[in-house]
Amino acid sequence: MKALHFGAGNIGRGFVGVLLHEAGYELVFADVAQPLIDSLNAQPAYTVHEVGNEPRDVEVTNFSGVNSADDPDALTEHIRTADIVTTAVGPTVLKIIAPAIAEGLRARAESGAGKVAVMACENAINATDGLAEAIRAAYPQADDVAIFANTAVDRIVPNQAPGQGLDVTVETYHEWAVNSGPFDGRTPDIPGVTWVEDLAPYITRKLFTVNTGHAATAYFGYGAGISKISDALEDTDVRAKVESVLAETKLLLVEKFGFAPEVQQSYVEKILTRFTNPHLPDTVERVGRAPLRKISRNERFVGPAAELAENGHSAEALVLAIGAALAFDVPEDPESVELRRRLADAHGNRSATDSLVAELTGIESSHPLFTALSEAFSQA
Repeated sequence: MKALHFGAGNIGRGFVGVLLHEAGYELVFADVAQPLIDSLNAQPAYTVHEVGNEPRDVEVTNFSGVNSADDPDALTEHIRTADIVTTAVGPTVLKIIAPAIAEGLRARAESGAGKVAVMACENAINATDGLAEAIRAAYPQADDVAIFANTAVDRIVPNQAPGQGLDVTVETYHEWAVNSGPFDGRTPDIPGVTWVEDLAPYITRKLFTVNTGHAATAYFGYGAGISKISDALEDTDVRAKVESVLAETKLLLVEKFGFAPEVQQSYVEKILTRFTNPHLPDTVERVGRAPLRKISRNERFVGPAAELAENGHSAEALVLAIGAALAFDVPEDPESVELRRRLADAHGNRSATDSLVAELTGIESSHPLFTALSEAFSQA
C-alpha cells in the first residue's frame, strides 16, 4: 500500500505521516522545499517524539520525497499508483496543488487504475470539498477515479528545536476523524482514523473549541506580553478571557449539535489541559500567525460569533478575541504586517474601517455582528 502526502513539514511527518506509517503504508512526501526532499531521500528513518501523558518514540521508515514543483512527471506517477492521497499544506494552498492532483487522477483513469482516497487534513471545515471542487475544474471526470472524504484533524505540533533534522516532537493526543459515507462501507484500514457518518459535529466542535481556544490564548497572551502558550494560561486574566470565549462557542455547539453541556465542558477542560502541556514549547507568535486567515468569515472567531449573533446571543468574548488578533504585531509574520498596514490606512476614517471589516471578515453592515466588529476595528 502506498500513500502520497502533500506537505512534508512537521504536521505531515509528525501527524498524518506517522499514522499512515503505523497502518503499514509506504510514504511518499510531496513538497516544494528541495532541501527537505533531499533529507527525506537521504535518511532511512526519522523519529516522532510524543510528549505528555504516556510519552513514546515512534520510528518512521519506508518513506521518500518528491519535489511537486520540479518533478511533475514523478508526482503524477505517484498519484497514479497511490492508494491514498492526503494533504497538510494549509487551506489556502489546496487550490495550488489541485491541478497536479488532477493530472495524477487523469493518469489513473487512462491506465485503468482503481479509485484512490483523497483527503485534505487541514484546519478548516470541509477542506476536502474545496479541494475536490478545484480538482474537478481541471479534470471533470475526477470522481470516476477518486473518493473525496472530508476530515477533522487535531494534534498540537509546535515549532521544533533547532538541530532535530527530520525528527518531530508532538503531543501524545491526536484525533483524525474521517467521513465514512463516500467509501460506501469500504473504508481503508487505518487504525489511527475514527470513521464517522456525520463529520459536521466533530469538525465544527474541534475548530470552534481547539482552534478558537488556541488562537485566543495566543492573541490574549501576546497582548499580555507572554511568550509561551502554557505560560499564557497560567495568567488569570488571560485564562478568564479564553474561558469566556469557549463558553460562547460551547453555547453555540450545544444548541447546534445537541452536545450535552457537561460533555462539551469536559471537552473544553481537556483542551485547556492540552494547551498547558509543559513539554510543548509552543509560542504565541507561532500559534497566532496568519491573523488575516484566522479572522476571515468561516474561521475560528467570526464563524461562531456570526452564528451566535444570528441566533440572538452575545458574542462579546469572541469579538474581544478578534480585537486582540487585530493587535497582533509580529514583523516575521507577513499576514500580521499586512493587517497592521491595512488598519493604519483606515485609521480615523469610519467609512474605510467599515469597508475593511466587510472585506476581511465577510460580515456585511446588515449583519447583527457588524456593529461590534466595526467598533473593534476602530479601536485597533
